[in-house]
Amino acid sequence: MSVSKKGQALSVLIVSTLAFTVCFMVWMMFGVIGIPIKKALSLNATEFGLLTATPVLTGSLIRVPLGIWTDKFGGRIVMASLMLLTVPAIWMMSYATAYWHFLVIGLFVGLAGGSFSVGTPYVARWFPRKQQGFAMGVYGAGNSGAAVNKFVAPALVVAFGWTMVPQVYAAIMLGAVVLFWLFSHSDPAHLVPSHVKFTDQLKSLKDPKVVKYCQYYSIVFGGYVALSLWMVQYYVGEFGLDIRAAALLAACFSLPGGVLRAVGGWLSDKFGAHSVTWWVMWVSWICLFLLSYPQTDFTVTTVNGPKTFHIGLNVYMFTVLMFILGIAWAFGKASVFKYISDDYPHNIGTISGIVGLAGGLGGFVLPILFGALMDLTGVRSSAFMLMYGVVWVSLIWMYFTEVRRSELMGDNATAFSLQN
Repeated sequence: MSVSKKGQALSVLIVSTLAFTVCFMVWMMFGVIGIPIKKALSLNATEFGLLTATPVLTGSLIRVPLGIWTDKFGGRIVMASLMLLTVPAIWMMSYATAYWHFLVIGLFVGLAGGSFSVGTPYVARWFPRKQQGFAMGVYGAGNSGAAVNKFVAPALVVAFGWTMVPQVYAAIMLGAVVLFWLFSHSDPAHLVPSHVKFTDQLKSLKDPKVVKYCQYYSIVFGGYVALSLWMVQYYVGEFGLDIRAAALLAACFSLPGGVLRAVGGWLSDKFGAHSVTWWVMWVSWICLFLLSYPQTDFTVTTVNGPKTFHIGLNVYMFTVLMFILGIAWAFGKASVFKYISDDYPHNIGTISGIVGLAGGLGGFVLPILFGALMDLTGVRSSAFMLMYGVVWVSLIWMYFTEVRRSELMGDNATAFSLQN
């Protein structure tokens, strides 16, 4: 790679990551402003879950076509157009008054979430294969926009009211579009040949490996999105914190879950996607098991009479476990896309769109299920119980398709699995 190409690659990586950070910040907006809206509209937990999840739906459904359009037209024009389209919808959010207003406008704001399927192939193609895991990890660190939202939005809500948040975010998005266009670049060599049809690119849906990667990503990304949206109100309800303190502690999960994705990309390049993903699932399993345990009081009859004991996580232990879970999922998000760049180097856009769709749909469905379970059981930690069960599915699937297969087939299979 020439010096000029390296410079362009670095510029593309930096400005794309910045753009994705802003998009993710906007996508997660309801995680904070949803709390005063919930109070104003007297929403129950299920309605709140639907409110926060609505933008995630469109951001997920559009990922496959966006990935395909990126392969065909190039990431620069697709990313800039996508960001520009969201600006009016973000601004209009401040004028919404009814529940259905928020749901409808949220669908258009959610387009910002589709930016991941544009930037991933756009950035990856600027780097050699041995560096693609790291490059996609750096770009994916834009997930930290969820944490930026938790720093910026509560301050605006407290100082000016929640309606100021969409107005400020619309201005930030417009500025990000201008910066992206000025400092990004295009390379015609990165485009998929024009004779490749839409149906040809979608044939990969028949590949069982793609389905498996979708399952993995529904946890590490879908779970990350869902909990990023859910955690501020969880801290408020479970531990009685105000919105600023709750958002600050929730950022302890969101921030490492985004920033450390680049480290996950480097680890995946060095040790292989399989090894990193396997450990991510086990760490997730342990953390979610502990987080699942509800606040419990029980009475034991002793020789000295009945004694009551309390078991439950305090706010400090809870935050530490969420911090560890955020790190694990940051690594997992990068390792899943390392699988994709290894297995589908010439079709990254389409496959990343499909897998991103699965992850995004997880981020849409889970908050609604979190709310429904809380309304049904009255137990806030039921959200973690659900996630614990989903991780079990991935661990079993991974064991039978990768780990056990390696043990049965010997060292050659082991080497193959680590490479893929």
